[in-house]
Amino acid sequence: MEIYLIRHTTPKIEKGICYGQADLNVADSFEEELKIILKSITFDENTVVYSSPLKRCIKLASKFSNNVLTDKRLMELNFGDWELLKWDDLPKEASNIWMNNFVTVSTPNGEAYIDLAKRANELFTEISSLSAKKIIIVTHAGVIRSILSKIKNIHLKDSFDIKVEYGQLFKIIKQNNTFTIL
Repeated sequence: MEIYLIRHTTPKIEKGICYGQADLNVADSFEEELKIILKSITFDENTVVYSSPLKRCIKLASKFSNNVLTDKRLMELNFGDWELLKWDDLPKEASNIWMNNFVTVSTPNGEAYIDLAKRANELFTEISSLSAKKIIIVTHAGVIRSILSKIKNIHLKDSFDIKVEYGQLFKIIKQNNTFTIL
């Protein structure tokens, strides 16, 4: 089985803004980014495509299939009260507490990274048990990092060492219940 984790393309938002589950559209560079992604992957009508339900993922996922399966467990971290605020404008004390232990500390009215990892990896286990030969999952950096960290047996606190660029694709081969990241 081949599983492709693909991060959405560049979102249409200024730099320095905290966004997770905000439903942003894609930047004007979408078509150029799409061309690069399409050169890196093959797919056909039998390819199963999953996506976060957010616009920035759906727009890309729909380029692979007319039958995209959406699942909220593929959504980015819920930043709660911090959504769409400038990182520099966040309350310093609260943001420092979160930054020092983002794995287990929730943002105000949001979630902790461990919660994202639990839901994302639960879904990844379900998806990877399907009989499909090729699966594409269009999602977000936090979801991708949490899945890759589980496969690589990396602590969540260290998962941000895994670089995940906009439009980046990670190919995973599942063979005999073993996952290999190519």
